Amino acid sequence: MSFTARRLPSHRGPAAWAELLKNAPQYPLLEDKITADIAVIGAGFAGLSAVRRILQLDPSARVVLLEAGRIAQGAAGRNSGFMIDLPHDLASDDYAGSGDDEMLVTLNRHAIRFAAQAVEDYQIISDFFDPVGKVNGAATHQGDAHNRSYAAHLTALGERSEWLDAQAMQDLTGSRHYRSGLYTPGTVMLQPAGYVRGLAQGLNKAAQIHENTPVLSIRRAGAGWRLKTPKGQVDAGRVITAVNGHLESFGIAKGRLLQLFLFASMSEELGAEARAALGGAPRWGVTPADPMGTTMRRIDPGQGGHRIVTRTAAVVRPGLKPHERDLKRAAHMHRLKFAERFPRLASVRQAYVWGGHLCLSLNSVAHAREVEDGFFSACVQNGLGTARGTLTGIAAAERACGAASDVTAFFDAEAELKRLPPQPFATLGANAVLRWKEWRAGAE
Repeated sequence: MSFTARRLPSHRGPAAWAELLKNAPQYPLLEDKITADIAVIGAGFAGLSAVRRILQLDPSARVVLLEAGRIAQGAAGRNSGFMIDLPHDLASDDYAGSGDDEMLVTLNRHAIRFAAQAVEDYQIISDFFDPVGKVNGAATHQGDAHNRSYAAHLTALGERSEWLDAQAMQDLTGSRHYRSGLYTPGTVMLQPAGYVRGLAQGLNKAAQIHENTPVLSIRRAGAGWRLKTPKGQVDAGRVITAVNGHLESFGIAKGRLLQLFLFASMSEELGAEARAALGGAPRWGVTPADPMGTTMRRIDPGQGGHRIVTRTAAVVRPGLKPHERDLKRAAHMHRLKFAERFPRLASVRQAYVWGGHLCLSLNSVAHAREVEDGFFSACVQNGLGTARGTLTGIAAAERACGAASDVTAFFDAEAELKRLPPQPFATLGANAVLRWKEWRAGAE
């Protein structure tokens, strides 16, 4: 049995969160033939969490972690940094999920505790992991209705939320755009690149980490597996692939994955005059009441400077490579959305614009299972890479070490990924639905 990579990760625009940080640690390119008990492919939330969980279960394990690019330059350093504890189904109208919501909340909080303990153990900068909560912001009557529906769902689950009126939203954000908001306290706001780098630095004391070392092939070798890289080779008894949608690049789950890119921008540093004109709190995060709306986030120097992040615009690209026109379209949309919310900051420019890769399945399930004997996956996070990625990494590690928990039981019980319609209809249909949902979201 063998798996050969047909493509490698590709990104558009800089990974802004990483650009804000200085003195990035470097890990060597693999240029030798080495052996390991377990090899982990991918140094994002899933891969790093898998390494940490392996070492918790078996501190003597020889673990090798291989990252195709630089740590925090890939998808893990390109998300908006919301580690959310509550139901957050992007395919729904108001984030309310299915009958598994109570279990999902329990598991998401398990992931948050797992990450919080890593922050403590590895002395990661506390500003990079801020348990401040978040707000669903509503700009329209429809958005307001979505928030009320979601609040009722949370009440039924026994979860706390707080309603914010228009004045409270202005006091928080400095913007008059929002008519209401729904605050929930359990979300952690990450500086994603800072958290991921800190996690890697902590793990590097017990695991062997290699950057700029893409895995080109994985094949059975005796009782274990052999991984080929451009200049090296790893023979490992067990393998965990934590590459999200790039699972399909190895020929796994073909025709079952929606490869989507979501775009974000980050403003230039807000000077004293701009901050005074804006007002509001120095740090906050607002997700849209409509899942296809616009996410906004303000950060302060503890996370990389006085800046505002705008995230909206999505496109499906089955080739796992966004187009330059996708980035230009997103940048234009971001300028409009920013100006709608902060007209007093009309002269503030976007310092960074980038695209980040997400992978979804039609039935919103992960690919977290044993692919072959001794070969495990921690993939397909369905746009919830921080919490769900952490969980799939934990599950893969536990399976690889022969352990079981509520985390592994949850993923064991998930259905198989549904097959997509044939191409090009799957991509054409998905992009048409995205454009329609963006239009429907309107001012949200």
